[in-house]
Amino acid sequence: MGALTPIGNNLNDYWNALLAGTSGAAPITRFDASKFKTQFACELKNFDISQYMDRKELRKHDFYSQYGMVASDEAIADSGILDYAGLDKDRVGVIWASGIGGLISLFHEVCDFATGDGTPRFNPFFIPKMIADIAAGHISIKNGFRGPNFATVSACASSANALAEAYMYIRMGKADAFVCGGSEAAVTPAGIGGFNSMHALSTRNDDPATASRPFDKDRDGFVLGEGAGGLVVEDLAHAKARGAKIYAEIVGSGLTADAYHMTSPQPEGLSVARAMALALEDSHAKPEDVDYINTHGTSTPAGDLPEVLGIKRFLGEHAYKINISSTKSCTGHLLGAAGAIEAIATAMAVKNDIVPPTINHFTDDPDLDNKINYTFGTPQKRRVDFALSNTFGFGGHNVSMAFRKYAE
Repeated sequence: MGALTPIGNNLNDYWNALLAGTSGAAPITRFDASKFKTQFACELKNFDISQYMDRKELRKHDFYSQYGMVASDEAIADSGILDYAGLDKDRVGVIWASGIGGLISLFHEVCDFATGDGTPRFNPFFIPKMIADIAAGHISIKNGFRGPNFATVSACASSANALAEAYMYIRMGKADAFVCGGSEAAVTPAGIGGFNSMHALSTRNDDPATASRPFDKDRDGFVLGEGAGGLVVEDLAHAKARGAKIYAEIVGSGLTADAYHMTSPQPEGLSVARAMALALEDSHAKPEDVDYINTHGTSTPAGDLPEVLGIKRFLGEHAYKINISSTKSCTGHLLGAAGAIEAIATAMAVKNDIVPPTINHFTDDPDLDNKINYTFGTPQKRRVDFALSNTFGFGGHNVSMAFRKYAE
């Protein structure tokens, strides 16, 4: 696995920062946000792309694909798959997601044209930098992976869909392994302005570090994040044949649609519950097998309640015996990359028997069930044999992925 996040620029730093309850939110540094309703975000910290790419190569990449290359490089190196003498690159694919793609490239090109003399002077790399599938192409080209190659785009569920697709393609025998995940770079004037116009973002400019407050009574919107997460997903027999390090097994996926509203979730959590139930059915598991759920938990007034209702509908009384948490309280919302970095957090929880916390809780919400263990404040050690990672997107897209502890 590989991670490039607002709280850590590699897998280990990301995981340790989650356990420490680190907030990645701070005033925006990339542009002057003083006129925006929201003036903060979860930006990457101390990240220098020149350590990973030379200037000539950089010309071909939007920020989102830069981030994708860094996270996928770490995941590939961590997996050791390129060292396997028996590797058939015709059977290694790439499914890489982005909810938006090259937003900053589009923004700059359109602004330059609009403020110019009308002469069409566009960068020849403009279109390939902008399109949401190009990161998958770059990863494939760099590593010579010639298996299935495409992008999944389902808003904030995009990289969870990438993971689900990789899982299902391998089960069908279409490939031995995939590099999958997602990246996003939407901390831009258009990104902040667009989400502000929807009243989706927190406007807690006086205290950015505590602005992401999932399941808190005073939550007022999500905090926009950026970065990438990558996973090498592999057929078990193939992984064992090369002596691979295995973090966890992916054992199920559940995909549903709300069929309700363009941006608002179905208020009773019906489709959320069904996605989790389908993931459980696919895993041949029972509700009482679930130990932990990494929630979508965006910190929006409209979003958190339906997910809690869905969990209760799905698990019944067992909902009070598990841990749930929202790691977005630390990282902010990475949009199309959220599913990947949260799947990584879930896999690490399964491997290490520790649940990362939901930080920034101050006031119980009387509309939520406060008997549920939201893992507020600090991580909790417990046996985690089976966990779900939930990711939902505008358009009513719901994905739940099931992870089980690997036992040889």
